[in-house]
Amino acid sequence: MDTSQPSDPLAGVAPELHEQHPQPQPTPQQSQYPVNPAGPYPSHVESVPPEVIPSASTYHAGYSSDSHANYSSHAADFNSGSEYLPQPRAELPRAQEAVPSMIHPPAAPSSSRPSSGLSSGPDRLGSVQSGQELPPKQPIPSNKNSVVIKVGMVGDAQIGKTSLMVKYVEGSWDEDYIQTLGVNFMEKTISIRNTEITFSIWDLGGQREFVNMLPLVCNDAVAILFMFDLTRKSTLNSIKEWYRQGRGFNKTAIPFLVGTKYDHFVNFPREDQEEISIQAKRFAKAMKASLIFSSTSHSINVQKIFKIVLAKAFDLKCTIPEIENIGEPLLLYKNL
Repeated sequence: MDTSQPSDPLAGVAPELHEQHPQPQPTPQQSQYPVNPAGPYPSHVESVPPEVIPSASTYHAGYSSDSHANYSSHAADFNSGSEYLPQPRAELPRAQEAVPSMIHPPAAPSSSRPSSGLSSGPDRLGSVQSGQELPPKQPIPSNKNSVVIKVGMVGDAQIGKTSLMVKYVEGSWDEDYIQTLGVNFMEKTISIRNTEITFSIWDLGGQREFVNMLPLVCNDAVAILFMFDLTRKSTLNSIKEWYRQGRGFNKTAIPFLVGTKYDHFVNFPREDQEEISIQAKRFAKAMKASLIFSSTSHSINVQKIFKIVLAKAFDLKCTIPEIENIGEPLLLYKNL
C-alpha cells in the first residue's frame, strides 16, 4: 500500500474529480493498460499475467466514436450527511424531442464486428445454422441514424451484475448463479423513430484478480453502474474503492449507484432498511450519482435504469416518478 496516500480511501478522490477533461487514450507506444492515476491497486491484489488478459481490440473492434460523450464531474465527499430533497417531475417529451441531437449517421460496416442481429426485443446475438438459407439483405435507408452507448458495470462478486445485464437484454432471469470470470459483454438495440440506439453493456467480474481489466470496462463508457447487494452492507462499503478506481480511468462517465436484490432487502427489519438506505443516499449524493434500488427476479426498476441512462446521456426530459420513501425501491435521479 502506498503510504503517501491518506488512510481514508476517498481522500484522493476529490482533487481528481475537479478535472473536466477525459483522460487521454494510450498511444501505440504506451502500455495497453494504463497506470491508474487514482493510485496503486491494494497491496494484497496480485496482478493478472498479461497472457491471460484479452486484447482491448477484441472488445472494441468495429466501434465508432459514437460511444464517447462529455460530462462534468464533481468532487465527492462520502462523509456528508445530506440527503435528497423531493424533486419536481419533468414534462413528458414529445416524440420529436426524444431523438438525441448528437446522433451521427452510421459508419460503413466493419468486417471485424459481426452483425448482432439484435432488435428492440430481448434477443441474443444472431446466428445462422448449417444449411440454412441466408435472408436477403434489406436496403439501409440513407437517413438511418445509429449511436452506441457503452455502459460499464462494476462492484463486488455475487451481487447480481450479470443477472441484471441478462434481464435487460434478454428479459430472462436464472437463479442458478454463474460467476463472471473476467469480462462479460452484451448488446441491446432499441429504436426511437428513425434512430437505432445500441446499449453496449460491459460486466466486470467482482474478484480483485480481475481489477487489471477495469480499463476495458470503464474506458469510453458513457455511464458506469457502481453496484452493490442491498442485503450485504460490506458490498456498499466497497463502493468507495470501486468508485475511486473507476473514476481514475474515466472521470467523465455518468455515475449510477445501483442496489440489487431489493426483493430480499424488503423483508429486512425496518431499522436495517433505514440504515442501508440512508448510507446509500449519502454515498450517491457524494458521487453526484443517481440512486436506484432494483430486483432482477421481480423486474423492479431494471428497464428504468437504462431509460434514465439514455435520458441523461442526451439531456432528454424524463418523467419516470422518483421514489424516495424508505421501505420502497428508491429511485432518485433528478437535480443531483
